[in-house]
Amino acid sequence: MWRPSAQLNAAMHAGFFLLLAASAARFVVAHDLSGATPLILALTGALALVYVAGVLSWKSLGRRRPVWLAVVIAIWLALVVAAPSFAWCAVPLFFVCLQVLRSRTVVVVVVLLTVATILAQLRIASGFDPSIVLAPVAVALMATMTFLQLDRDRVKQAELIGELVRTRVHLAESQRMAGVVQERERLAREIHDTLAQGLSSMRMLLQAAQRSWTTDPELAKAHVARAVDAAGGNLEEARRFVRDLSSPRLDGTDLSGPLRELTEHVAAAVGHVVRFEISGEPYPLAPAVEAGLLRIAQSALANVNEHAEAEEAAVTLTYLADRVVLDVRDDGVGFDPTAARTRDGRGYGLGMIGERVTGLGGEMVVESAPGAGTALAVTVPTREVR
Repeated sequence: MWRPSAQLNAAMHAGFFLLLAASAARFVVAHDLSGATPLILALTGALALVYVAGVLSWKSLGRRRPVWLAVVIAIWLALVVAAPSFAWCAVPLFFVCLQVLRSRTVVVVVVLLTVATILAQLRIASGFDPSIVLAPVAVALMATMTFLQLDRDRVKQAELIGELVRTRVHLAESQRMAGVVQERERLAREIHDTLAQGLSSMRMLLQAAQRSWTTDPELAKAHVARAVDAAGGNLEEARRFVRDLSSPRLDGTDLSGPLRELTEHVAAAVGHVVRFEISGEPYPLAPAVEAGLLRIAQSALANVNEHAEAEEAAVTLTYLADRVVLDVRDDGVGFDPTAARTRDGRGYGLGMIGERVTGLGGEMVVESAPGAGTALAVTVPTREVR
């Protein structure tokens, strides 16, 4: 199914109503307000009302959209049979079919609309003209191929964006691991050059004091005093290490900032709405929890961009007394969570998220159904860092 931009969507709907109004006006001018004109106007009003109702309740219709489209096409066919001048309303209906129906079904319905248009024009023609057949076929072919190409471009763009998001996640993980290795090497050097050397000096001073304890008590006391000073210096070095190892996020910051930046970046990249919401009073989390939840949000949004065909997504971070909850929701096509992994890989992304949640000691819940969007909730136990 094709997903147009909001501007193109509005233009196509406006085109339908303009063509409908033009056809009705042409019929009234040709036939006045007598004969079949009231019936035609009634059918025109019914078609307009059904079309408007579907556009306004588009999201809530969900899987019932094909039924709505069938009603629209049925009323339009009745209009075309009674007044062939309404045939050109088929062009914007091609557009709606591409949004609602699968590719094979689209071809069948577009052929039906094209044949109905040709027959309607033949009824009012004074003689056979090849353009009556060729023009509708050309319009249907151009419109359908253009929209399908736009759909293929959208799918390709979504795949590229998903790949970019996954690459960023992998790059961030690689950078984190490189930073861990570098920090370990730095600490090893620091410990060797300071704490280890200080402990070695203390050991030698105490050994010297032990040897001279009976022969020269004053010298032994001097050695012990120097060992005490060395112990104080080592204690200060140990405290410095503890301060250096404390995560910067625990110094007055929280996870909401990085998550907000992530949603803003994804929204700018994919072009649809990605909202961020926070609930509860934020407090610092353990570095492992922060990093894990950020990676989970990145993976979940990558799934939305690649598979959901959503118009809107939302990320919510909720702080509770003993746990934190991360929710990622979208209004996309949804899927069956109980089914096996899909061919396009939807299940693998969720599997990786589940492994990360398990590593944090948390729980994951996925709620979805075909046509009803998807909601992912991750709950991780935590302790406040005060």
